[in-house]
Amino acid sequence: MLKIKKMTPLIGKKVYTDSGDYFGEVEEAILAENKVDSWRMRVAKEMAAQLNGARGVIIPHQFVKAIGDILIVNKANLPIVEESEMITENASEGTMDLSAESANL
Repeated sequence: MLKIKKMTPLIGKKVYTDSGDYFGEVEEAILAENKVDSWRMRVAKEMAAQLNGARGVIIPHQFVKAIGDILIVNKANLPIVEESEMITENASEGTMDLSAESANL
């Protein structure tokens, strides 16, 4: 039997990486052909610095490891810049779309 669930309760859920770091919150589920294609997430201030200042990201659903009271995303697939590699220039503070990058995988 097909189980149908509403997406509304997932909006605003906390998102953590699989290593336990707080990543941000879910803003929107992006659907394609009645399936979740990707997730738009608001990035936490602490994590934004590691994403070159991006305030939001679009993460493909395949990068989400678990959904429950929180969402857990695979940190290895995120373009996180280590502190030693951080760019000191002003970064664009828009939304980083990771779904385009995953199409190349």
